Amino acid sequence: MKKNLIILLLISIVSIVGIKSASAQTSYDPTRHCYIDESTDECIPNTILSALPFLRIVPDARGAALGDAGIAISADPSAMHFNAAKLAMSEKEFELSTTYTPWLKNLGLNDIYLAYLSGYNKFDKIQAIGYSIRYFSLGELEYRNNTGDITGTGNPSEFEVALSYARKLSNKFSAGLTGKFVYSNLAEGQRVDGIAIESAKAFAIDISLFYKTKFDLGGYKTKLNTGLTISNIGSPITYTKSTDKDFLPQNLGLGTSLDMQFDDYNSISFILDFNKLLLPTPVLEIDSSGTYRYIKFDGSPIDAALHSFTDAEGGFTEELREISTSIGVEYWYDKQFAIRAGYFYEHPLKGDRQFLTLGLGLNYNVYGMSISYLVPTNNTRNPLDGTLRFSFSMDFTKERFKE
Repeated sequence: MKKNLIILLLISIVSIVGIKSASAQTSYDPTRHCYIDESTDECIPNTILSALPFLRIVPDARGAALGDAGIAISADPSAMHFNAAKLAMSEKEFELSTTYTPWLKNLGLNDIYLAYLSGYNKFDKIQAIGYSIRYFSLGELEYRNNTGDITGTGNPSEFEVALSYARKLSNKFSAGLTGKFVYSNLAEGQRVDGIAIESAKAFAIDISLFYKTKFDLGGYKTKLNTGLTISNIGSPITYTKSTDKDFLPQNLGLGTSLDMQFDDYNSISFILDFNKLLLPTPVLEIDSSGTYRYIKFDGSPIDAALHSFTDAEGGFTEELREISTSIGVEYWYDKQFAIRAGYFYEHPLKGDRQFLTLGLGLNYNVYGMSISYLVPTNNTRNPLDGTLRFSFSMDFTKERFKE
């Protein structure tokens, strides 16, 4: 399995800067808003792809247990991935968290994993800084070409270093700005079809907003949180010296959370997130022989983001298909024990990730622990099928920053 994985990896590094093509009799069906493979009468998937997809992997067990939702949930040490603006609203002063996520565990691989270390400090009641390191290891692998011959060994990996500043603009509204450096070394020193493979580097920013308000709902104290994020807007990358580069996974996220406090011991939160990649829909071009190919967008990251709202061949219907949905529920007892559940949905023609998530949380004194588990709900394989994800946190707070 590992050998097959790295063969595909090497091929994809070169193909990512080229044009994907296939031969089939195809036609566009306006009633189904997709191109049809006439031999099977099925829609041809048109998934939006990007470089460095590990940047969109939810790195902490709490968000993972909520169906990958977290844009508007209460602030925690892993808030930077979802929405750094929340850090300015935290009542705590200083927290750290670390998460370990096994990757492809159900295939028997033990050395592929995602590690995440994050935290934040509040200077006063209105401002905070956040920081994080994300490391994705693909383990020790033998590099092989498309004929199966060994071309070397290596330890491919990727990492991200990020720093955020968050500030309250009012008692209910805050904003955050994150700068990040990303490095990807998948097969440096190898050659595919005579093309030398290099490491890739990029700089990117996230912009985030957070709003919260309090009111009574049915006699219960209630908070309504709303968050908006634009993430991974940055320089395109290439693994070769080609001038044809690939975009980072630029993303627009909108989330809301309704938190209800029933009494001094029981509370529950209902969470809903929507995410859309700010990348153009791949253009499907068909010639007279029935060969179709996906043509890459030629423009800047900002052009790509603006173009992403109106470029789908299937119009507004297809644009809606490109939005993924996360739904989560979180119950706390005495702010010490939590039960979480969630669901993630992505349209079958736009990635087809669909899964149920479950999780637990436990706070004891200054320590916290979260566990999440993913259960697929369709036939599409997920790298986290049957995998437990663990997060540990520490609260070093000396002062509470309450309104």
